[in-house]
Amino acid sequence: MIDTTKVIGTLTDAVWGGELELMPRWRAILLAPVRLAHVVMRDLSEGQLSLRAMSLVYTTLLSLVPLLAISFSVLKGFGVHNQVEPLLLNLLAPLGEQGADITRQIIGFVDNMRVGVLGAVGLGMLIYTVISLMQKIESAFNFAWRVTQERPFARRFGDYLSVILVGPVLAFASLGATASLTAMDFGNFALIAPLFKMVVGFVPYLLIVAAFTFVYSFMPNTRVTIKAAFIGALVAGLLWNIAGWVFASFVVGSSQYTAIYSAFATLILFMIWLYLSWLILLVGACIGYYIQHPEDVTLARGQARPGGATRETLALMFALHVARDHMRGAAPTAEELAGEARMSMASVQPVITALERAGLFVRSAHDPARFLPGRALDTISLKAVLDAVRHADAAGGGEVRRPAEAPGVAALMTEIDRAHETALRGRTLRDVVAKGGPPA
Repeated sequence: MIDTTKVIGTLTDAVWGGELELMPRWRAILLAPVRLAHVVMRDLSEGQLSLRAMSLVYTTLLSLVPLLAISFSVLKGFGVHNQVEPLLLNLLAPLGEQGADITRQIIGFVDNMRVGVLGAVGLGMLIYTVISLMQKIESAFNFAWRVTQERPFARRFGDYLSVILVGPVLAFASLGATASLTAMDFGNFALIAPLFKMVVGFVPYLLIVAAFTFVYSFMPNTRVTIKAAFIGALVAGLLWNIAGWVFASFVVGSSQYTAIYSAFATLILFMIWLYLSWLILLVGACIGYYIQHPEDVTLARGQARPGGATRETLALMFALHVARDHMRGAAPTAEELAGEARMSMASVQPVITALERAGLFVRSAHDPARFLPGRALDTISLKAVLDAVRHADAAGGGEVRRPAEAPGVAALMTEIDRAHETALRGRTLRDVVAKGGPPA
């Protein structure tokens, strides 16, 4: 009888044994995607991505008609509003005949909605509904990218509206260019026509990849490299096309569901397809995150909550980094601080949050945010830096509730604090930076 535990242990050792940098290049190239697939499946199995995809399905159902109404009004000004229906048909093609029915109903709702006669309150509610959808999407992508802070309200409003108003115009311009290429007459160049048509056949996939790349670059409230966004979009686009083909085959053979659910069958299939689409988008976002942060591709979940000694080390390292950069007229980002420590953003974020809450760090208004000293360097003692993380909770938030201390423990802790104070002798960040800082 096969020992399953032993087999799994052997496979785990084969995939995760050793560092990729120390392996032969051919083996590292083979193992890297296997490890990436493993951590993405681990994220999926935890259920948070699935929950957020289901939440986006609900929000999409509420916001779809208002979103299309606003886009429809913008596209009318460019004379391309008649292309909304073909675009929806393409997106819902895996639903077959039900997709065509849903498209007709949605377009009917949009045609009946007159944005110009809604009034100020109605128009405000319409825009709010659409922006709430965008906010929910940003929250989901922030989760995939381990980002804890959303955009400020003023910037959120401007960014979202720019996407809502400009995005449809660019999308339909791309579709129009594709249609022109497809209908091109080659005349005397008939020999290259088959090759050209085969290349043009990949254009819809490339447009999906381009759209996904834009979403991955724009929606998370952090700096996303083009490489990470593009690779995540490539995989998500491939998965989306495969899922569309599989789902279309499922719909063709689902006549029994129509008999059971009657008129609700179309709605149920539509919601399932929406769920799969959002889930694939979030999986692509996770892949992009791991491409940009390979240090998080580990068998375990990583150091999402550093221990006490590690937190104090990181706090001193970051405080000195910010102080040095400030004296040079610069300011680091959170990613630069994480890069110095060679740790993931999820690992260092609680320390940065604790230093912010203690007033030792302040954020700039840049995008991405940069960190500056919260007050003059000669007033920030090393003891204050250590206390900021010692008294914060595991997420860098408020002070942890102190336990009931046994007799003698309070006196012992006071003695330890005094020893720290004596050892540091009231030294400040300016003292350390002025002397060149501690040895690396």
